[in-house]
Amino acid sequence: MAELAIGREFLPAYARLQRRVQRAVDAAIGKFAAHTHAGLHLEKLTGARDPNIRTMRIDRFYRGVVLALGAEKYALLNVLPHDDANAFAVSRRFTVNQTLGVLEMRDEAGIEEFARSAPAQPRDGGLFDRVSTADLLRLGVDESLVPLLRVIANDKQLESLAGRLPEAQLDVLRGLASGMPVEEVWAELADRIVSGKVDTDDLLTAARRTPERIAFVSGPIELAAILAHPFDVWRTFLHPTQRDVAYRPSYSGPALVIGSAGTGKTVTGLHRAVYLAERLPDGGKLLLTTFTRALAEALTRQLDRLSTDPAVRSRIDVISVDKLAYEIVARQGGKVGVAESEVVDQLWEAAAKNGPTLLDRAGQVTTYSPAFLRYEWEQVILAQQVTTLEAYREASRKGRGARLRAAQREQVWTAIDGVVRELAKRRLRTHTQLADEAAAIVRRSAAPYRHVVVDEGQDLHPAQWRLLRALVAPGPNDMFLLADPYQRIYDSHVSLAQLGIEVRGRTRRLTVNYRTTHEILDLSVKVLGGDATVGLDGQDDTLRGYRSITRGGVPELVAHRSRDGECDALIERVGTWLDQGVEPHAVGVAVRTTQLVRAVSRILADAHIPVADDKRDTDGVRVSTMHRMKGLEFQCLAVVGLDAGVLPAPHALTSAAEDPHAHRQDLQRERCLLFVALTRARDVLYLSHSGTPSPLLPAVSR
Repeated sequence: MAELAIGREFLPAYARLQRRVQRAVDAAIGKFAAHTHAGLHLEKLTGARDPNIRTMRIDRFYRGVVLALGAEKYALLNVLPHDDANAFAVSRRFTVNQTLGVLEMRDEAGIEEFARSAPAQPRDGGLFDRVSTADLLRLGVDESLVPLLRVIANDKQLESLAGRLPEAQLDVLRGLASGMPVEEVWAELADRIVSGKVDTDDLLTAARRTPERIAFVSGPIELAAILAHPFDVWRTFLHPTQRDVAYRPSYSGPALVIGSAGTGKTVTGLHRAVYLAERLPDGGKLLLTTFTRALAEALTRQLDRLSTDPAVRSRIDVISVDKLAYEIVARQGGKVGVAESEVVDQLWEAAAKNGPTLLDRAGQVTTYSPAFLRYEWEQVILAQQVTTLEAYREASRKGRGARLRAAQREQVWTAIDGVVRELAKRRLRTHTQLADEAAAIVRRSAAPYRHVVVDEGQDLHPAQWRLLRALVAPGPNDMFLLADPYQRIYDSHVSLAQLGIEVRGRTRRLTVNYRTTHEILDLSVKVLGGDATVGLDGQDDTLRGYRSITRGGVPELVAHRSRDGECDALIERVGTWLDQGVEPHAVGVAVRTTQLVRAVSRILADAHIPVADDKRDTDGVRVSTMHRMKGLEFQCLAVVGLDAGVLPAPHALTSAAEDPHAHRQDLQRERCLLFVALTRARDVLYLSHSGTPSPLLPAVSR
């Protein structure tokens, strides 16, 4: 019985076809469904490097490229104009990786061309001189490629082979080129290595081991659902490392997935949520949660695309931590007043103005800043559930910098207690207070969820983690956590173990960036400054092995004398992107402050450039603060207003004289915020400032 599988590359190609061509493709696929593949005239091509490659007629101008897998199984790899399809088919060869057992595609003609142009021997040594041939073979690299690898001198030459070498082998080589030891690369592959001897002639078995490239369709209903939203489905394909993490049958307890921007943490978490929900008994529920409402809404949209089974979808609650805490408390005690940030800021300003004083490093009398008092409340008092002055005197202030003497603690406590009492007097609570109150309510009854999946965990406060711990009983597969310490843009520094969430031994790392080009990623990482950071598992985190799989243009930084000149240049740049065919929703503009959001939005609108407006549900260019860029991505991104007086934001920094340690922490948080913004760019990144540039900006080609 003939069966047609779908190749990953086919889906975006299909999505770009004109509707009439899509209908012709549908008809051709329908012949397979009707078991009449003989009428499709599958043709072998003269000079093809792979004897299993075929093409089939779609219409007068388009042909499909098909791979015969054996046992009357075929994979539709691509749909291209006639000549392009023939060129694609003639140049490709499909093999089975001898270590991983997966189906691999290589551009044999492209590899041959590279070999002809490569030097016989690198002058200053090769990129892989430190790696033995035996280790390369052990990591799944073809023996036939080893001579070619010995003449590669640098990263640029390696990246010129992107699209020519098999993806799995290129991933291995990129890891080695980034400085990862052989054993670390081997550890990344460990869960994917096939036990026993691999049959390198069995393409069908290899294809079934390669779900990130080949999707076997169960029937016409599933196929119709895929073709109805091909680009959305394409985005949900998982890299093997991600799939290993998402589809592991069981973790013995909480599992933590660490990965920096663009490594696919969120899509991995979505797949894990669906995988667990599919196995829940009747009445079982899973919570999928994250830090903000906007991110929760984005998760809902992605989940709806990934899971089309209503029964499975009904078992998954998607809600932000803050909203969940609010609803739990409201159900218990009626109306809940949430303190708006503006109100809280005013209270801290008043507390600082009328509060305690201290001697700064120069011996001058000064006051504690609003930021210091707020952080002391959030990071010490609320984090440790301190409720009395006596307990505060003994509380650890690790990570808070300057030591406070007993008398100073009493003064600080009095100032903070005044703010807390004022909130209570107004019958207001912050989201952090609500989280602890909700956790106490949940503990008085049975845990409502069988599984909890958490995205963007690095920004959650200890109180929010206490709530999440209370929502699910400890046990196998109880919590699946996704985080990146380098994208921590708020003030929460936690040790999960101290909160009853032990993840050591169950931490997995994702290192390959699928979103951002190598050039954009290189700039973004430099912004972080190289300072070490501590992960949620209490261990020092590292970006070693973090790399991109695509190349592109170098980001551009442009200096302007005035803000007006900067805005005029932004209008021209965004207008050029739109004229080049980039859709408005694929263009983003990131800024540091809400004032700049309003100003830039107005200026673009006045230039007749459509600007997105969530309140009016209008599509257009997205203009947002760096904070609200989290979770988004854009084909073209402009990050503007990068002035010294804007970034780092003065109000976000503790005075270095008041607390040098807190000042460094605040400065690093601003670096992480800029890192988050820059890594929203997929293909093109444009940066600008007026006047003196931000000190957080590294050198960029101008």
